[in-house]
Amino acid sequence: MNVAAFFVLLSHWRHRPIQLATLVLGIALATALWSGVQAINAEARASYARSAAILEQSGLEQLVAKDADTIALKTYAALRRAGWNVSPVIEGDYRLGGQRLRLIGIDPLTMPPEGRVVSISGSSDLADFIGGMDVLVVSPATAKRLEGEKNLRPRVSDVIPDDAAFTDIAVADRLLKRGGALTRLVVAPDQRVDLTALERIAPDLRIKAAGEQPDLARLTDSFHLNLTAFGFLAFVVGLFIVYSATGLSYEQRRATFRTVRSLGLSLRALTSMLLIEILALGVLSGLLGIVIGYFMASLLLPGVAATLRGLYGASISGGLALRPEWWLAGLGMAVAGTLLSALQSLWRVRKMPILASSQPRAWMRASGKGLRVQAGIGAILLVLALGLAIAGSGLVAGFAVLAALLLGSALILPVFLSAGLTLAQCLSGRALTFWFWADTRMQLPGLSLALMALLLALSANIGVGTMVSSFRYTFLGWLDQRLVSELYVTARDETEAARLAEWLKPRADAMLPIMSMSAKVLGSDVQLSGVADHPTYREHWPLLQSTPDAWDAVSQGRGALVNEQFWRRNGVKIGQDLALPGGWTVKIVGIYSDYGNPEGQLMIGAEPMKTHFPDVPILRYGVRIDPAQAPALAGQLTSEFGLPRANIIDQSALKQQSRAIFEQTFVVTGALNVLTLAVAAFAMFASLLTLSGIRIAQLAPVWAMGVRRRDLAMMEVFKTVALWFVTFLAAIPVGLALAWVLLVIVNVEAFGWRLPVMVFPLEWAKLGAIAFIAAILSVLLPVLRLANSKPADLVRVFANER
Repeated sequence: MNVAAFFVLLSHWRHRPIQLATLVLGIALATALWSGVQAINAEARASYARSAAILEQSGLEQLVAKDADTIALKTYAALRRAGWNVSPVIEGDYRLGGQRLRLIGIDPLTMPPEGRVVSISGSSDLADFIGGMDVLVVSPATAKRLEGEKNLRPRVSDVIPDDAAFTDIAVADRLLKRGGALTRLVVAPDQRVDLTALERIAPDLRIKAAGEQPDLARLTDSFHLNLTAFGFLAFVVGLFIVYSATGLSYEQRRATFRTVRSLGLSLRALTSMLLIEILALGVLSGLLGIVIGYFMASLLLPGVAATLRGLYGASISGGLALRPEWWLAGLGMAVAGTLLSALQSLWRVRKMPILASSQPRAWMRASGKGLRVQAGIGAILLVLALGLAIAGSGLVAGFAVLAALLLGSALILPVFLSAGLTLAQCLSGRALTFWFWADTRMQLPGLSLALMALLLALSANIGVGTMVSSFRYTFLGWLDQRLVSELYVTARDETEAARLAEWLKPRADAMLPIMSMSAKVLGSDVQLSGVADHPTYREHWPLLQSTPDAWDAVSQGRGALVNEQFWRRNGVKIGQDLALPGGWTVKIVGIYSDYGNPEGQLMIGAEPMKTHFPDVPILRYGVRIDPAQAPALAGQLTSEFGLPRANIIDQSALKQQSRAIFEQTFVVTGALNVLTLAVAAFAMFASLLTLSGIRIAQLAPVWAMGVRRRDLAMMEVFKTVALWFVTFLAAIPVGLALAWVLLVIVNVEAFGWRLPVMVFPLEWAKLGAIAFIAAILSVLLPVLRLANSKPADLVRVFANER
């Protein structure tokens, strides 16, 4: 009996292959969007870990300074004399012409084998490496970019990440001008048992545990969290297809449920069979989704890599590995999401009486009760979103606001639509119009999930589109303020920099030195930038807040300007004293916007910076000149002075590069938005196609009373367009609220800067047109099926028991 009943239940899919394809594709698409994003994140984090293991020896414990940037050479000597088996490392950013390298100096004689990434095969190689020959071990791509550098000897290694170089610690000390100050000490795994405690020898050091999250991974956490959030949104939208398809399949099989229950099949057995069926579909569809997700991630990975390189300087591999952590998680999400989507339908099957299942109105009443419950949950979620927006803090709280806002709005949508349809029904003056609105309301339970998916997709597109457009408009204006100098030139060394300054004096209106160094301020790593006292900065620099004499204080060495990221993360205020390295104390006199920079930055006067940090080289200059003469001067710098073309950047090229990086940043987000909208359109199509199979019974009486099939088909089109239009109108305020949360809460927590919210109605109109086309396409096939239905099919309805 049980086996026969199970095959009877499965026969439903044999008779409705399109509905089966809809269900399978719904699960597969939801899984693909989620697993694809997770595959990208897993590959990026694996690249960070590989890079940290190579560049930072993260697989070993290390000693780092507690409150400073460097470790004194005498501290290292004291540890060695006390028996500590440690190896010194000096690292820092080194500018070689127009190329910035992360230079890592190591001592190959004391470095533990586990941290020795540079292969030295023989005595001659070792002699070259430690013998002052200026050997740099770099990747093939970096070696190609360093061609023509006469003072260095690049050696290629495939394991070294791009834009990084290993060299002997003495060479690094000389090139970085560290004066023997060490960056960190690598601790060998094999140590003496009777070691003197670290606190007694070097109390100013701490042990950094092996495997601690790399700095780059922490820096990019917000980006990957954004990707995960959008992937999860797409997953939820995809699950609406599954929810709708499973619910409608159960409604279509209500007569079958009644029959097998009447023949003696227990409710427990029926529920178990339906559970096995949905689990099997979830596993098979999830596997298909993982395959689709893999190919989707392969297509999106180059864009993500370019974004991470542009925003954070992170380099990730272009290949995608099939890692268990993402495909197993994707399969688990597929099964869990499928079960969650079918849970309400299974519950209805268990709770409804045997005969009630055969009555369409009974199923509708059960759906109506469910709508009221979900509306209550939606209202609670909206209140929760408001509370978190007011009282919450942190990036997780920001995404919780997003989740509660979107889900709450989606859950409330069917109730508002039902109320609106009821009002339209009451205001109807003609019987056919009255029937049209009543029939639309009766279909609402079957279409509600598709409409909720459409609301989410439209809201996400409006919200993210508003964020991107607001960012673009603000960013371009900020670029015009920030990049004022007509040319930016970089010398290859200090000698050339001095010659360049003398050469440019009679040819340029002004030369603005650009100085920078890394430092630790208030316990966080920041960049100190020295700027000249010139109208270029006083008149154009984008200050958010400042004191009246801010620029005077900066030029005199009494004050400093801090970027918005440093201001927000450290909670500092204007007028607060800041202790800079070397015992220099300044007051905060202004805050400036610094979009695209994830790090904290302080601006101080160039002359005071030279006084306090005389070893900081001045290799870069901003050149002010008549814009019409800038191309000619750039040509003279190359032909007469001999500066490489790569070391000369004109303002327009720099702005173009910045705009390109900006646009690349949102390529992946835009792709996920398009995919989410496509999934929502498919959800609408699937629901309408599935409903068209059971619409004949509801339309036959109206046809029998004289309404033509063509008119009935046009009513179906109008119904779809009306529901689409109301959903689109509802998506606008939800999308604007989403944009506000992204710009005011999430963006501030993730990146440290806040942007104004701007509205772009023309973009909404374009999105509405796309959604309108999608709605028409989704109803096209079901309407054609109805318009081409034979009169015999409509008449046959009256011969069957309903």
